[in-house]
Amino acid sequence: MKKKILILGGSSVIGFKLLKYCINNQFNVEYTYFRNQFSINNKGFCLDITNKETIQNIISKIKPNIVIHAAALTNVDLCETDHTLADRINVDGTNNIIDACKKINSKIVYISSSYVFNGNRNEFFEYDKTFPSNYYGITKAKAEKLIQNSGLDHLILRTDQPYCWMESWQRVNSVIRVIRAMKSHEIFREITDWYSNPTYVPNFVEATIRLIDSNLSGIYHIVGRDFISRYQWSLLVCDVFKLNKKLLVPITSDFLKLPAKRYNIKLNCDKIFKDTHVKMIGVKNGLIQMLQDNKDYSTSLL
Repeated sequence: MKKKILILGGSSVIGFKLLKYCINNQFNVEYTYFRNQFSINNKGFCLDITNKETIQNIISKIKPNIVIHAAALTNVDLCETDHTLADRINVDGTNNIIDACKKINSKIVYISSSYVFNGNRNEFFEYDKTFPSNYYGITKAKAEKLIQNSGLDHLILRTDQPYCWMESWQRVNSVIRVIRAMKSHEIFREITDWYSNPTYVPNFVEATIRLIDSNLSGIYHIVGRDFISRYQWSLLVCDVFKLNKKLLVPITSDFLKLPAKRYNIKLNCDKIFKDTHVKMIGVKNGLIQMLQDNKDYSTSLL
């Protein structure tokens, strides 16, 4: 019998791509959303993960073998300025999910972040001790620890800068932001001193499903192979989509004066290939796949 999967945060970028994959491949899957209501096959549950009773009811009703926890407050600067809200959603919400999963012994697949580290090393591995870089990272590290101490079977999947084509209700990612600006002939300022491992979401989904199918557990870094600056990334977007890179203006992060600190955190992703044989691709290959998937991007984005 196929495992039953429940995706919490099915309207998020990663949650929605996971959901679409599961549906297209005839998985037994249910999902929740919060503010961004949508319906696939007349399914879907509205869920606020800070409401413990509602979570208990939904998980007890569905009885999933696997709960994919993709619901979070991911606005890094809002987390920095509103610790109470960040804790309530990212920490208390996760604890509510754990309590509900314990009642039916569900496995938890938790979507985490590179921000559980602070950039004080050249490269971070799954076994490295967490040391968060900002308050968002603090909440994600706390949630990871709750899951690790829950006694439940689990996967903790750390990722970084997810990008792909988006739905109308989703936050704009770095690639879409550049394309929209270039197509509108706008000057676009991009940062030269922020480095990350941009992650092509369909590649993330492929690796995640392989982990689930293989019944693996533990921590995995599922990120793109390239460690690249925002500015270099934007130049590649212009190259692949044939946009005017002269409109790109390099700046340093000091120009932005944001509340939350960003560090250059490089995640090593060798383990995911070793255990699943899924190859995490670099930025150029991810962008080429985006272009191939939607050759009419110019009209669909503006």
